[in-house]
Amino acid sequence: MEFFWVLVAFAFGVSVKMAGFPPLIGYLLAGFTLNYLGYEPNSLLQAFSDIGITLMLFTIGLKLNVADLFKREIWLGAISHMALSVVFFIICVQVLALLGMTYFSKLSFQTAALLGFALSFSSTVCVVKALEISGEMKTRHGKLAVGVLIMQDIIAVVFLVFVSGVVPSIWAVGLILLYWARPALGRLLELAGHGELLPLAGFFLAMGGYELFKLCGIKGDMGALLFGVLLSSHIKASELSKSLLSFKDIFLIGFFLSIGFTALPDTQMIMISLLVALLLPVKFAMFFVLFTQLRLRGRTAYLTGQALTNYSEFGLIVIALSVSLGLVSQEWLVIIALSVCISFVLTSVVYPKSHQSYNKWKRSIRWFEKSTRLREDIFHQPKGATVLVVGMGRVGKGAYKALTNVLGDQVWAMDADRDRVMKQRKAGFKIFLGDAEDVDFWDNMDHSEIKLILMAIPAIGDMNNISQQLQNVKYSGQLAAIVRYEDDRKLLLQSGIDKVFNFYTEAGTGFAEESLQLIQSKNGQIKSA
Repeated sequence: MEFFWVLVAFAFGVSVKMAGFPPLIGYLLAGFTLNYLGYEPNSLLQAFSDIGITLMLFTIGLKLNVADLFKREIWLGAISHMALSVVFFIICVQVLALLGMTYFSKLSFQTAALLGFALSFSSTVCVVKALEISGEMKTRHGKLAVGVLIMQDIIAVVFLVFVSGVVPSIWAVGLILLYWARPALGRLLELAGHGELLPLAGFFLAMGGYELFKLCGIKGDMGALLFGVLLSSHIKASELSKSLLSFKDIFLIGFFLSIGFTALPDTQMIMISLLVALLLPVKFAMFFVLFTQLRLRGRTAYLTGQALTNYSEFGLIVIALSVSLGLVSQEWLVIIALSVCISFVLTSVVYPKSHQSYNKWKRSIRWFEKSTRLREDIFHQPKGATVLVVGMGRVGKGAYKALTNVLGDQVWAMDADRDRVMKQRKAGFKIFLGDAEDVDFWDNMDHSEIKLILMAIPAIGDMNNISQQLQNVKYSGQLAAIVRYEDDRKLLLQSGIDKVFNFYTEAGTGFAEESLQLIQSKNGQIKSA
């Protein structure tokens, strides 16, 4: 990638971040700016974009439970929303054509259906990025959103195969054998260890899956996703995902820059793209109503709908193919590309505030809920708990064990990851499933006997949000958190958290104290200087 591209991307990313917005908005603006200045994309930028998407799908697969895709709220929700979107856009085209709008009056019924189909997709890149930033990939609504995205991606691949006329080779049948290759793939991760070989193994597996599927005449991205799924149950899956995180984010910058190179629109195209962007609230409303009708809680339906309210890069691929086949005019590729960019900006701005907006409108949102709830949405109560550990990753798990050694059954744990909860419950932990950012959870929970809540979760914004919710429900006990950076510690203390531990400082202090006991036990009390 040329240095000037890196310079412009960094400058726009920093400027947008200083203004309080996610850097990806800056990358999109950088792409349009480079296009305006006369720069043209080359094969290196495209390679960066392709690798970024491949790594992203691979890491999604590492966190995916295939059984989730067969849940009614996912497959039926995705298919129903897609059908409604197509019908709604066809109606919109007919109405706007009657009003005399040129671009719409020229559209045939088939073309309108294709455009509606393209706009029904939500962006895997944008949604996953938003969920990762907020630390919500493994929450109820996060998993639901990812499940819908994967269903949409599968439908897109089937559509591309059908329209392009490219039939998978006979060798594609042999891909079924990959199921029995899981032990060999897992062995590769074990051989890689914990150093630089681990992310390299991730690159090898992600790109290997891509190339294997491509050779069989199937879209390579599905191969990267499937290889991730095959490794999702491996003990090193989480470590591998974290080791690839920075690489994935760097390569995805190429994807956001490349969108800006699609084309430079004229004034009329900009107006049409803004009009298309105005349809996004309807897209949200359809998701929300469908999810609540499928018996999801109002909050889950609301947050999932908010995350999915954007247009997709897959929609661009569908339109680009349709243009090459003469089904859609070139102008619509530019319009849809700009609408995708606008939707990315809106998601990156609106979604981080979705919890606050839910809190504001929760009574109205709950009105849409069904009286009968799904099993995953039933609240649990930690009976006899005086201490609650929120987040059972490595830090939370260590804190839980240390506290249990002292307080026994008075210590309970909570985590939003169902798979982790089930695994640790089998290991004898007193743990239940719950999303600490769910204001409904704290409203329905009896926390009168809980004296201490420890938050061992990675996102600072989430801990601040939980603190505010606990204050709103009049929680009277103590609240503690752990962070990695000193400025974050000061921020959380200001938000009302009673004790905030710096991960590295406290680890060093504990290490010194434990090590000092080694020589104290052998040589007696050490004299202080």
